[in-house]
Parts: sequence; structure tokens; C-alpha cells
Amino acid sequence: MMNDDALKTLRERIDSIDDTILQLVSERAGIAQQVGRAKNGEKIYRPEREAMIVRRLCETNPGPLSGAVIERLIREIMSACRALEETTRVAYLGPVGTFSQQAVYKHFGHEIEALSEADIDACFHAVETGRADFAVVPVENSTEGAISRSLDLIVASPLKICGEVMLPIHQTLMRKHASLDGIQRVYGHAQSLAQCMHWLASHLPDAERVSVVSNSEGARRAAAEPGAATLGSDAAAELYGLVVVEARIEDEAGNTTRFLVLGKSDAAPSGCDKTSLVMGARNQPGAVVQLLQPLADAGISMSKLESRPARLEQRGPGNNWEYLFFVVCQGHRQDAGLAAALAEIEARAAFLKILGSYPAASS
Repeated sequence: MMNDDALKTLRERIDSIDDTILQLVSERAGIAQQVGRAKNGEKIYRPEREAMIVRRLCETNPGPLSGAVIERLIREIMSACRALEETTRVAYLGPVGTFSQQAVYKHFGHEIEALSEADIDACFHAVETGRADFAVVPVENSTEGAISRSLDLIVASPLKICGEVMLPIHQTLMRKHASLDGIQRVYGHAQSLAQCMHWLASHLPDAERVSVVSNSEGARRAAAEPGAATLGSDAAAELYGLVVVEARIEDEAGNTTRFLVLGKSDAAPSGCDKTSLVMGARNQPGAVVQLLQPLADAGISMSKLESRPARLEQRGPGNNWEYLFFVVCQGHRQDAGLAAALAEIEARAAFLKILGSYPAASS
């Protein structure tokens, strides 16, 4: 057992390190202010620069803190430094307490103005009209697949993808008291209910499942109904005064939602990037294979290929079965190999839109 003198020495060492941390963080903030002034009105938030900082520190992290903890700490420091120069306004799918809000804070830190929006359409509109600088919207879930509305909107919107957020989704069952007894209905967003389908069937087979616009709305209802519970995040339980009955009830342990960060422009190269695009094939045999061939020839891998029926205004005359193909590939659109492949795809495609190049999420 450590004696009192040894313990005192360690605590004094911690105090000294804390003083040094404070001094260095303050110095960093001061330098960030100088950089902001030197930009002469240029944008303060640079997604590629922040991604490079996070990546470098995670790669050189000696431990014992995990890379995820290091990323969270440095993003909060960058957020605070950025806020000294300007307020970053970020729209998200509300209300308060949703997973979308968690994604905003994971990517931008807490020193921002987070704007809760009623639906995904409003998130896009907030940035398009200048009411927000960025929007964070869900685009796909590892269990339930693509978020259709986000894909539809991004085709028509002038906004560009400038970042992505990977958020592990842990579904919590919550209500006014800590018991499964007497639960007659379970509220939840449709995606959340689907992600917990097997658990609910096993543990609450007779409870009605009620889909609501958000898990936060479910929490509001569960707070007012003795026989109701809701799915959602731990943050929602705290906000609405509910008790966690069961934690992590999602059917897939690795359940993750991918969010897109949308802005007026995409990001410059960071050294580890993705590019998203959407394209339409000509009505001829082998057209889709021909569209993808330039990527294969250039040795560029795809991490996503999603087909989706084109909306009415995107179809040719009299054709009810035209499809758009959403592709996520490795690399930045400015990389020579990818730029050449994209030029070849454009020559072959009936329709092509580059949705943006952006730093790949580290986790």
C-alpha cells in the first residue's frame, strides 16, 4: 500500500501537470485567435485541418487513454478555440436529446449553437437560407439501411458533404420507474423500434409498439403515461426525468448510424478522404457496369453502392423504372486518379453529381 508521502508527491505532480495543461491550452487558444485574424474573413472551420489534427494525435497516442477519448478531448478544445472567433451554427434533426444532437456534439464539440429542427427537410433549408452554417443529418444505419429522405434531398440540394460522423447507437428502454411490469406500449422512432425488434418481442411481447417522429417525443409521452415506456438515448432519459429500465437493448451490438455534415462547400484534401456521388445510367445493356468500370480501372475501392428509384422530376419521359446510384469511394475528387475516373464516368453517365469530398470519420 502506498504511504501518505508517496501519495502526496503524486498529487502534487498531477497539480503541476494540470497547471501546464491550462497554460498550453490557453496558449493554443491565443494562437488560434491570431490564425483567425490572419484569415481576413475566410471560414474559421476547416474540416480537413481538424481531421488531420485528430488523426495525427490518435496515431501518436501513447495511452493509457483510448483514441476515442483523445478525439473527444481535442475536438472540445478545437470547438472552444473556434468559438473565440465566431459562433458555429449547426442544424440537426431534433428535438433536444436525439442521437442527431449527439452526432453534432461528437463532430463539432459543445461550443457551438445547435439548432433543433422539426425534420430533415428543415435541416437542409436552414443551411440553404443561411440560418445555419452546417447541418448534420442521418444517412444510413448499419442495421436498417439507408435514410431515404436524406438521399432524396441531397440530390436536389446545392449543399455539399464536408464531413461524416459515425455514431454507435445504444438504445435504452426508459419510463417513470425502473420495472418492466405494466408496460402496455413502447414509443420510439421507427428506426429505433426496428433496431430493437427481437428484444421487444422477447421481453415485451404484448406491449403495443407506437412509432413517433422522434425518440424525444416518445420520452415526452412516456413521462406523462404510467403504462408507457420509450426507446432512446441516456441523454433523453435525463432530460425528461425518466428512469433507465434496460440499457443497450439494440439487437445488433455494433449498431451504428452514419451522419453527413452538409455545408455550402466540401472539404479540401486531408490525406484520408471519401468522395460521394450520385449517377444515372443510360438505358442500355451493361450501362451500370460501364459506369463503375473507371473506378475499378483506377484501383479505387467503393465503400458504398446504393440504388434508389429516381424521383418523378428526375426520370425520362414515360419511364417509371429509372434508378439513381449512390456511390461512396475512397479518395478526394482532386486526387489525380479519382479525378480522371470521375471525368470518364461523366462521359458515360446520363446524370452525374459529385456530392462532396470529405475526411473519412476516424471512428
